[in-house]
Amino acid sequence: MEIKKVGVVGCGLMGGGIAQVCAESGYETVAREINDELLNKGISAIQANWKKAVAKGRMTEEDQAAAQGRLKGTTNMNDFEGCDLVIEAVIELMDLKKEVFTELDNITPPHAILATNTSCLSIIEMASFTKRPEQVMGIHFFNPVPVMKLVEVVETISTSQETMETGRKFSESLGKQVVTAKDSPGFIVNLLLIPFLLDAIRAYEKGLATKEDIDAGVKLGLNHPMGPLTLTDLVGLDTTYHIACAMYEETADSKYAPPVLLKQMVTAGWYGRKSGKGFYDY
Repeated sequence: MEIKKVGVVGCGLMGGGIAQVCAESGYETVAREINDELLNKGISAIQANWKKAVAKGRMTEEDQAAAQGRLKGTTNMNDFEGCDLVIEAVIELMDLKKEVFTELDNITPPHAILATNTSCLSIIEMASFTKRPEQVMGIHFFNPVPVMKLVEVVETISTSQETMETGRKFSESLGKQVVTAKDSPGFIVNLLLIPFLLDAIRAYEKGLATKEDIDAGVKLGLNHPMGPLTLTDLVGLDTTYHIACAMYEETADSKYAPPVLLKQMVTAGWYGRKSGKGFYDY
C-alpha cells in the first residue's frame, strides 16, 4: 500500500518531531492536539526548527515553504478521515491510547494503518480496541526525532506482513534506519537501556560513587557519548520512571523496578533538562 497522507495524534516533543519529518519527506501531514494552545506551541516549534535549518544551510527556503504547505494543524480528530497512516504519539497512558485507537478505527478509511509511537506499552492491547488488529503496529521514533536515525518497527502477534512491510518502507522514506522488534516490553532499545539507567541511579543512590564519576566512568570506559545520569536527564526522569513502571508492571521483573530516589525526584518535579533540574542543574 502506498502512503500519501499521514496523521499524527499529538504535537508535543515526539508528535511534533514526527509531523516535521513527515512533512519534510513529502507527505501531506495532519498533526492534532487537544487544544489551540498546545497546537500552536507544537506548530511554532516545528516552524522554528525549519527556520534554524534554513539559517544553517541545511534546508532551502523553497523546501521550507513546501514542507510548511504540506503540514496542517488541527484539534479535530475527524481531520484524520483521509489518512493512509496515523501515528499515535500521546502520553504513555494505556487507557488514553485505547480511546485514541477506538476513535481512529471509526474515523480512518478501512485500508489505513494505525501505529503507535509507544516506547514500552503493549501494542496488541491497543490493537484489541480496533476492528483491524492486523493493521496495527508500532513505529517507535527516538528523541529528537529529526536528528535520531533509528526507528523500531514493532510487530504484534496479529500484525500482517503487508502492514509491517508498508511501515518499514514508510520509515525508511523518512531517512531512518529501521530495526524490527516483537511486541514485548521495551522492544529492543528500552529493553536494554532502562535497566542500565536504573542501575546507574541505584549506584548513585547507594553512594557507591559521585554522579560525575559514574558518568565519566561510562563515557571514558565504555566510549559512550554521555554518561547514564546525564542521559536520564536528557530523556526525562519522568519519562524514564513511567517506562520503568510500565515494564515492571508487565513483567514483574525487579530489574525494571524504579529506585526510590528516581520516584522522589519525579515527585519533586525534577524531570531533567526540560524542567531545569535533574541529576544536574540546567
